[in-house]
Amino acid sequence: MEQEVGHLPVMLEEVMMALSPHPGSFQIDATVGGGGHAIRILEAANPDGRLLGIDADARAIKRSAARLAGFGDRVTLRQGNFEDLGEVAAASGFEHVDGVLMDLGVSSQQLDHDDRGFSFRSTEALDMRFDTTRGMPASEVVASYAEAALADILRRHGEEPQARRIAQAIVVARAEAPIETPARLAEVITAAAPRNPRQRRRIHPATRSFQALRIHVNRELETLPLALDAALELLKPDGRLCVISYHSLEDRIVKRFMALERRGCICPPEVPLCVCGRKPRVVGVGAQPQFPSQGEVEHNPRARSAKLRAVRRLAA
Repeated sequence: MEQEVGHLPVMLEEVMMALSPHPGSFQIDATVGGGGHAIRILEAANPDGRLLGIDADARAIKRSAARLAGFGDRVTLRQGNFEDLGEVAAASGFEHVDGVLMDLGVSSQQLDHDDRGFSFRSTEALDMRFDTTRGMPASEVVASYAEAALADILRRHGEEPQARRIAQAIVVARAEAPIETPARLAEVITAAAPRNPRQRRRIHPATRSFQALRIHVNRELETLPLALDAALELLKPDGRLCVISYHSLEDRIVKRFMALERRGCICPPEVPLCVCGRKPRVVGVGAQPQFPSQGEVEHNPRARSAKLRAVRRLAA
């Protein structure tokens, strides 16, 4: 099947090698998005393999339903957040699976067809939630949080060096008029912390701040560890967990989780013999991490910051 216009699944060949779907296997795409990875997984799992596709975004589920319709009842699609992974999988008959894929972050469709505030240029409502039925939209955060709280979000979730200056500018600007659109927020941020012409990689001045607000309203860093734990519990022996991350905060969580599960013992260094009895539950699959090829980055610039980490579940 051809890929949807505007949607290029990141590190597709690397994912297929690491996930290694086979005929009859049960797979979970926990961030099904536009269905690009799901199509290849289902093709590799012919003729009777099944896939559960989950996404917090109801519109992503609708898009995937249309793209994956040809696979019939081999596909089950559910709307759900990361923290619901285990519950959704069990309710859908995927209690024991051969593979789980997580492609983190915002999707191409959410950026390109934006009416929820992910794009700097958008004049729609400043929302930024993947699931608009949960949580507080970014507009409320910008309108109501104290300066110190805003600076903390920008610093912790965006690693923004100008966090305090930007937070102060937001508070001053909102006192004059509500900041209701992403375009207006980007203007405020750019005026407070303009682009540094000496930067080698010239990202938009609002990039880190927008990332921070999106992570905050979607609780991405809080729910990711829950999803990783649930995914590992769902895997059969020899099952694979593959995670694509796009920034250092989420990659750090994935890296530490996988390292801990590979290590097993968690006794303090000063204890000469293991008393915890904890055994390694996974081994790494391929290089840790893997990166997209230069050719892919040239063809799909959004892949440039991607990192793929993968592990294989050991027998208990």
